[in-house]
Amino acid sequence: MADYDAVETSPSRPWWRYLLILALVYVAVNGALMYWWDSEPDVFEVQAVIDRDTMGDEAIKGEVTTNTLIRVAETLLDKRGGYLSNDILPPGLWMDNIPNWEYGALTQIRDLARALRNDYSRSQTQSTEDPDLVVADPQFHIDHSSWILPSAEGEYRTGIDALKRYRARLIDKSDGDAQFYSRADNLRSWLAIVEKRLGSLSQRLSASVGQARISTDLEGDLSARQSTSRPRIMTVKTPWLEIDDVFYEARGSAWALIHFIHAVEKDFAEVLHDKNAMVESETDHPRTGSDPDKHLEPGDTQRVGIRIDGQPFTGHGVLYFTRQCSGDRYTQSAGGRINGNRLTG
Repeated sequence: MADYDAVETSPSRPWWRYLLILALVYVAVNGALMYWWDSEPDVFEVQAVIDRDTMGDEAIKGEVTTNTLIRVAETLLDKRGGYLSNDILPPGLWMDNIPNWEYGALTQIRDLARALRNDYSRSQTQSTEDPDLVVADPQFHIDHSSWILPSAEGEYRTGIDALKRYRARLIDKSDGDAQFYSRADNLRSWLAIVEKRLGSLSQRLSASVGQARISTDLEGDLSARQSTSRPRIMTVKTPWLEIDDVFYEARGSAWALIHFIHAVEKDFAEVLHDKNAMVESETDHPRTGSDPDKHLEPGDTQRVGIRIDGQPFTGHGVLYFTRQCSGDRYTQSAGGRINGNRLTG
């Protein structure tokens, strides 16, 4: 009888081990993407964008504001990780910091797009609206979390395309239909909205630890009335789980405002100087005495801004941005004081 060698067979691995390995790989990949995408885009130089688009020619009035609005909106969609607010799958579904940052920036985009439609492009209240801005404005007001039918990104890109058509007509000297009116009343309307946005963010941020506030809703107007009565003294507190959401929303709002303030400074330069609304540039040169209008040296800090109530850097209505040079890098930040509350982003 032939001898047969015994063949030892290894027991098969349980199926759940393979599932566990796949799950660990899935979590690791998504964790790496979350880390990579959880980054705010850098501030870009508004003047550099204008120099590139105009090829050295003088910018048409309104071109800086329109270009800046387009660039900010494109950055919102094309930044690292793309637009995350309407993601229905991981890792975007698990993230909340950057989606809240996106909402803050989007709010400022919406406000400026509406100001462009209702104020900047119209000479008076009875004038006709610009057809491209009529298309652009409502596109940015689509629900920011809409995933499909319609998708938020698709509607926002439609709005960007309409802004580009308006810009093309604006810089075409043979086309007199597209206009941008640099007037004090137009700028005041937009700044009033900005003041309200920053005031709301400031109140929500300062309420992170809870505050007892005296209601001043009807102060200053004896004939004023409100729909329902509220206690004279109220305790206001931002929920603990929402504090970081408000913080990142404020950062996104401040990031967009950095660029819009730069644009306003250029398109409304004559108005701001005429109204004495420009805060003079304050530059700290610890090591050099170079001209602050040319460049910053390592260690220098430059702070410029726009007055709302006539008081530079102090008071209740100031928007400003700060540039600082450290080595070969420039960092910029925006902030302000609205109704006595400080906001920095």
